[in-house]
Amino acid sequence: MRNCRYQLRRKNCVADGARQNGHLTDVVLGHPTIDEYLTSQEPYFGAVCGRTANRIAQGEFTLDEKKYNLAVNNGPNSLHGGTKGFNAVVWDVKNVSQNSIELFYLSPDGEEGYPGNLSVTIIYTLTDDNALDIVYRAVTDKTTILNLTNHSYFNLSGEGDPYIGDHLLTLNADTYLPTDATAIPYGEAETVTDTPMDFTVEHTIGERIDDDFQQLHFGKGYDHTFIINKNAENEYAFVGVCQSPKTGIKMEMHTTEPGVQMYTGNWMTGNFTAKNGNTYPERSAVCFETQHFPDSINKPEYPSVILKPGEEFNSRTTYKFSI
Repeated sequence: MRNCRYQLRRKNCVADGARQNGHLTDVVLGHPTIDEYLTSQEPYFGAVCGRTANRIAQGEFTLDEKKYNLAVNNGPNSLHGGTKGFNAVVWDVKNVSQNSIELFYLSPDGEEGYPGNLSVTIIYTLTDDNALDIVYRAVTDKTTILNLTNHSYFNLSGEGDPYIGDHLLTLNADTYLPTDATAIPYGEAETVTDTPMDFTVEHTIGERIDDDFQQLHFGKGYDHTFIINKNAENEYAFVGVCQSPKTGIKMEMHTTEPGVQMYTGNWMTGNFTAKNGNTYPERSAVCFETQHFPDSINKPEYPSVILKPGEEFNSRTTYKFSI
């Protein structure tokens, strides 16, 4: 297949599960056409977010004693790469096989305010054991910052089901990052013990989502980074498992990233028609965005998001589906 250019999106075919009665079920939210992705109220359906996923406080950071200013597109902060992040650019298709696709994007020096010509490769593979495996690689010609994630919106009862609160969830995370009212972490992690943030044992997502807990008030639900329990920095570690009681579809997650941002679709509106004529109201999906921590470049105690010339960024995340 010749190299061609596509909008980078995951649609119906990539993350199907199977109901207990044997019928395939589309478990990722999205739009029926490319044009609708470009103008959507929900611009991150299935998207790669970059250069830096999540938020940078005030849209500012300093690197090598130079201050950089980014687009402020989420309250007072920069979110998911800015006004035109990696979710809204055209990627080159470099290689295609029966079960994988390799995509490439060259982000030019200065794009969205970031330094350096950044070359990014992403390989999506559907494995024989019903997993979606995502591998990210990147190099730069100037010191820059990078934090990539996949932002799929999952509903394991099937896209169009109105609520993910009944989903059963376990997370391999003893700590999380509390935030201020604008979703910027204070800094130090806190224990999940004796809080609604504790998914170290199985709970439904909706069991405590409306508890009188300041962090849940700030985000209208869960929109927080959970720190994955690891033995080594780059360990390919178990993140957690999520399951729908309606379909029996289970999704297990592994990653090399230090954290996972769980977002429970708290700001979804249901104000547009999406795939299969469905609408997506508040909390009709959950996202598990494996990534480095929000605002890492402004918090030196966090794992570094700095990428220098001569280095290669490598990251891997897997979503495995079963009944």
